[in-house]
Amino acid sequence: MSKSKQSNPDNRRNNVERLHDMIEKTQEKLSDAEASLEFASPEERAFLEQKNERRRQSIEAMDKEMKEEMAARKKGEY
Repeated sequence: MSKSKQSNPDNRRNNVERLHDMIEKTQEKLSDAEASLEFASPEERAFLEQKNERRRQSIEAMDKEMKEEMAARKKGEY
C-alpha cells in the first residue's frame, strides 16, 4: 500500500526569522567570494562575478519577501 502524500499546512510564523538567516548566509557567501576574486583566474573571476550578481538579486528578493512577511505579521494575518 502506498501512503498518500499530504501537503504541510502553511506555517508562516517563522518566515521572517528564516528569511533573515538566509539573507545573512547569502551575504557571507557573497563576501567570501568577493575576497577570493583577488586570487581567481580570469575564468573563475567571471564565474564568481556572475554568481555574486545572482546572490545580490536573491538578497534583494528575500529582503522584499521578509518585509512583506513582517507587514503581514503586524496586521495579524498569522
